[in-house]
Amino acid sequence: MTKIRTIHEPLWVKILLFFVSGIFLSVFIVLPLVTIFREALKSGISLYLQTFTDPGVAAAIRLSLLTVLICVPINTFFGVFIAWLITKYEFPGKKILTTVIDLPFSISPVIAGLLFIFMFGSFGWFGTWLMDHDIRIVFAVPGIVLATLFVSFPFVARELTPLMRELGKDDEEAALTLGASGFQIFWKVTLPNIKWGLLYGIILTNARALGEFGAVSVVSGFIRGVTTTMPLYIDILYGEYMFRSAFALASLMTFLALVTIIAKAVLEYYIAAQRKSMEVEIQS
Repeated sequence: MTKIRTIHEPLWVKILLFFVSGIFLSVFIVLPLVTIFREALKSGISLYLQTFTDPGVAAAIRLSLLTVLICVPINTFFGVFIAWLITKYEFPGKKILTTVIDLPFSISPVIAGLLFIFMFGSFGWFGTWLMDHDIRIVFAVPGIVLATLFVSFPFVARELTPLMRELGKDDEEAALTLGASGFQIFWKVTLPNIKWGLLYGIILTNARALGEFGAVSVVSGFIRGVTTTMPLYIDILYGEYMFRSAFALASLMTFLALVTIIAKAVLEYYIAAQRKSMEVEIQS
């Protein structure tokens, strides 16, 4: 049996690595986070809470939450559907579909927003028809939803595809031979096996949908109180030198991001535990 040799670094090398890593994390991550909350609370808790009673801030929060509530379920449904299609069936164009899923990762969010302008804007492909029927897509909430759907789409599908490949088809085929329907197989066999990966993908989708700026800024038109999500409204407030309000809203988004990171870490632990148990079952 081949012995695995471990590398033993001198103590000073380990200390140097910890020191450099600590300095980097402190300057580029911890210090900015502390600054956001310090600036937000600098004028006192009462003025901090008063920021969220501002109609513009409240409208931005509502629109962001509405966008998340629409985009996350839709992308979850189609992400599961596409992951199932890729892993369970063979068909022409399968590799092309797998590549297309990564398209939102490959192009700039600003370009993604421009694509919707070219499609649904006044001079776009469907612009004349939309205006004739008094339907507004860009510079309205539907445009924000479409842009957010596009940039946040891949996360569920990309998380589930390798997991479902690893699980294989044995459990589903066994359930099929026992007379289970397609819905029963998914609900009672597939879903319990992929639940942690699915939740992980949902968390990533939620984080991207909540924090998207580039694509949304192009299609929104920055109509205050109507098409300004939280990231857009932070930009507006900062540009108008309303720093306290900008940092207050930024602190809310930062808090939500921290909650997302904690939930992500917990799910990563459960996913790792699940995969380890699968390896043990395979070896036994």
